[in-house]
Amino acid sequence: MHAITIPEPGGPEALVWAEVPDPVPGEGEVLVEVVASAVNRADVLQRQGHYDPPPGSSTYPGLECAGRVAALGPGVTGWAVGDEVCALLAGGGYAEKVVVPAGQLLPVPAGVPLAEAAALPEVACTVWSNVFMLGRLTAGETLLLHGGGSGIGTMGIQVAKALGARVAVTAGGPEKLARCAELGADILIDYREQDFVAEIRKATDGAGADVILDIVGAKYLAQNVKALAVNGRLAVIGMQGGVKAELNIGALLSKRGTITATSLRARPRAEKAAIVAAVRENVWPLVAEGRVRPIVDRTLPMAEAAEAHRVLESSSHVGKILLLAPTA
Repeated sequence: MHAITIPEPGGPEALVWAEVPDPVPGEGEVLVEVVASAVNRADVLQRQGHYDPPPGSSTYPGLECAGRVAALGPGVTGWAVGDEVCALLAGGGYAEKVVVPAGQLLPVPAGVPLAEAAALPEVACTVWSNVFMLGRLTAGETLLLHGGGSGIGTMGIQVAKALGARVAVTAGGPEKLARCAELGADILIDYREQDFVAEIRKATDGAGADVILDIVGAKYLAQNVKALAVNGRLAVIGMQGGVKAELNIGALLSKRGTITATSLRARPRAEKAAIVAAVRENVWPLVAEGRVRPIVDRTLPMAEAAEAHRVLESSSHVGKILLLAPTA
């Protein structure tokens, strides 16, 4: 088979489409013939040499895919060869075949084309685990999503709105904000021109956001605490704005606030399986009803992954960038 390899860390040109050995499913694993994968910020970090795959997982980038079951490893039940699936991966999505723990497989939701289903697993699992499982967002509360035009942002807007929350987003420029509004965002903040703390307070009569999902990290920490409502929950899932910041404990105490910081990739299989099961139970029905849908910015041949990385790093996209396998 062929896969995108990274012989040496570097820029997008470090991604090389090469012939590699076929993976073989082990106990509790399934072999998936990949139709499409999706590009994530974590793939860029891995390409740059800053984010190694967890021990024992594929060394090829790609944290999600869609395709068809090609073979079952020992002990796998509930799936059959030929099933159309999408999957949350620890790596290996930029390839023609990938091995997946059975607990990280999802059926393709009704009404979603197979390739487009590759845009769902990583963002759905990230949003559900952070905003709902940890953040406990409920109907009537306000969610602030940084990076509203990203894959995570576009998924977060739709799920939160479908479940009755009010959604605020930050994004760069009127075009991206308009797309966020189309998906249901109520409060639109251009981070290039506006102070998001002032805007979220104005829009909530001074109360602030009940839950904040943050991909920026250090640069936004102090402002996020200011933007929190009393009993607010801040979930940090990225560090595009740096890794170190000063925290005003007094400000956090005054809000009775909670800060969580999580990553999905390195979690044990049992934890990932629990998140995937929760997504299947809570998010998949919304997708089948058409209330949540994959937002795809563009598709590219998998061998052109370098171009996909350039687009992602330019932040000119809205939603997900898909890579199509040669057989797609």
